[in-house]
Amino acid sequence: MPKRPFALSALLVGVTIIAGLTIRLAPLGLPNTLTKYGGSLLWAMMIYWIVSTARLNLTLTAYALMSGTVALTAELFKLYHTPLLDAFRITLPGKLLLGRVFSLWDLLAYAIAIVVGVFTDCAIRSRTWL
Repeated sequence: MPKRPFALSALLVGVTIIAGLTIRLAPLGLPNTLTKYGGSLLWAMMIYWIVSTARLNLTLTAYALMSGTVALTAELFKLYHTPLLDAFRITLPGKLLLGRVFSLWDLLAYAIAIVVGVFTDCAIRSRTWL
C-alpha cells in the first residue's frame, strides 16, 4: 500500500488536534457525554495519525495495534498516582495529555477511533477518496 504524503499526514494530525481542542474547550453547548467521548475519540485518532505517519513500512493493522497499545498504556497510566502527578493531572495540560480518571468507556472510544482511522487511512492510501 502506498505511503501517505507527509504534508497530508501533518494536516490530518493538525486538524484532529484542533477538532479535539475545540470539542473539549470551546463553549459549543454540546452534551457532556459528546464532549468527553468526542474528545477521547479525537485523541485516539490523533495517536493513530502520528503513529501511522512514521515511515516504518508496516501494515495498517500494525499501526492500529501500535496505536491501541499507546492508548491502552495511557489509560492504564491513569491508575498510577503520586502527589506530583495528580497535581499535574488537574491542570489543563494534564487533563488533555494524561486524563484524570480511568474508564473502560474510554478504551472503547479509543478502539472505535482507531478503527475509523484505519478505514480512513486505507481510503486515503488507495486514493479511492479522490
